[in-house]
Amino acid sequence: MPGDPALVDDAAIAYYTARPASTIRRWAAVGLVSRYGSGRGKVRYDAREFIPAVRDGRGRVLEEGGIPELMERRKAA
Repeated sequence: MPGDPALVDDAAIAYYTARPASTIRRWAAVGLVSRYGSGRGKVRYDAREFIPAVRDGRGRVLEEGGIPELMERRKAA
């Protein structure tokens, strides 16, 4: 369904954005992204809230992804 969140764990989002899982958890703790569930190993994040990293054909990171607020600040700097 279009409105349903695409829930994945912090390791998957960390790879998707090329950011450390601790950064994803910190963004959730301060309210920059939504966190679904609670408890160890049960927390999920909506992949649609994140911007993916840019990778080459071999999977190497060319540019980190993140969240819209962060990416806008980077462009302005």
